[in-house]
Amino acid sequence: MTDTPNWAGKRLGLPEQGAGSLAKVGRRLIALAIDWALSMLVAGAFFNSDNSATLGFFMLQQWLLVATLGSSFGHRILRLRVVKLDGTHVGLIPSLIRILLILLVIPAVIWDADNRGLHDKAAKTALVLR
Repeated sequence: MTDTPNWAGKRLGLPEQGAGSLAKVGRRLIALAIDWALSMLVAGAFFNSDNSATLGFFMLQQWLLVATLGSSFGHRILRLRVVKLDGTHVGLIPSLIRILLILLVIPAVIWDADNRGLHDKAAKTALVLR
């Protein structure tokens, strides 16, 4: 009798690896860095590098792009996407919940056994490989 190994996402019905599996921390951080760098670039070009503009643009791009396309610029570059666990479109409200909690930082760095931050748990989403 052999036990099947557990992996992050198994309880959610996600595959262990490949398309649809949960994104690993490294990819998530690189995608976040890309999105933040783009936000800094826009703030530098149009708002004299104002920190509030950087934060505002970061929030706006995360909220609207995830809500409509399922991924931000960084997500797309790293072949990631945000999915609702029930299989429906992410939408504006879950995406807004997700980004507001990311901006608070603490919910984004507290993870469960499936490597999902509290921001994804609250929005009922997961960041997966494309």
